[in-house]
Amino acid sequence: MSSAPGRPSDEPTRPVLRPLVELAADAVEAIRYVLLDIDDTLTTDGHLEAAAYGALERLQRAGLYVIPVTGRPAGWCDHIARMWPVAAVVGENGAFWFRYDRTRRRLRQQFWTPPEERRAARARLAELERTILAAVPGSALASDQPYRVADLAIDVREDVAPLSDSAIDRIVAMFQAAGAQAKISSIHVNGWFGSYDKLAMAQRLLEREFGCGAEAQRKHVAFIGDSPNDQPMFGHFPLSVGVANVRAYLDRLTAPPVYVTNRAAGAGFVEFVDHLLRRPARPPEA
Repeated sequence: MSSAPGRPSDEPTRPVLRPLVELAADAVEAIRYVLLDIDDTLTTDGHLEAAAYGALERLQRAGLYVIPVTGRPAGWCDHIARMWPVAAVVGENGAFWFRYDRTRRRLRQQFWTPPEERRAARARLAELERTILAAVPGSALASDQPYRVADLAIDVREDVAPLSDSAIDRIVAMFQAAGAQAKISSIHVNGWFGSYDKLAMAQRLLEREFGCGAEAQRKHVAFIGDSPNDQPMFGHFPLSVGVANVRAYLDRLTAPPVYVTNRAAGAGFVEFVDHLLRRPARPPEA
């Protein structure tokens, strides 16, 4: 029901996202780095489809640095850094970055916190795990938890029936009450002890490994994601894009993406890559 003329609506104002086609050619031409979320951005219904993986390869061949920035665990990120057509990967919502040196055949790793702090945090998270699972019916430990080094992932809709918003909010509140950070992705609630997030570690990686400082990031970096744990990235990068399914989370986003694709999930990522690659290809800078 619409509000009466001349009276403010009781409905909150939803952000207006610009269609991807409005991302201008001169802005696209300046992009050197493509940062992306994985779950429900690159993947579709839990699957990495051939077209989406092929889009990663097309970006790399066009001379762009491709960097997944994900909530997924260290074990997965070791594989991604070694096997995928990427320049590096940020994992566990910013706990670390991995970069594989193909010449030396060596995986380089950088963690936000030292080993002793991670060990202490793991003990605190183990107690939180027991508390949360007992308090929130239907929640479960994420199936990828054994491969994590820094955070606790509570499954809210990957291998369990989708939890209600109120149940998800309760999990977040329990993390925060214990002094932990908590972020909602499309499948998990991730919690950790530390001052980092996806953006903080992505910036550190760009600055220290690629020489791309804060000012350059605003011009040369594009990010594409889909959910609330991508919010720091959406808020920082002017060239931020959401795949169409990001619309389901607009009520939870105070910093939404600037642009949005027509298609959802992996198909939206392919749409984004198609738009970028209408530009001339260039080799990566040394």
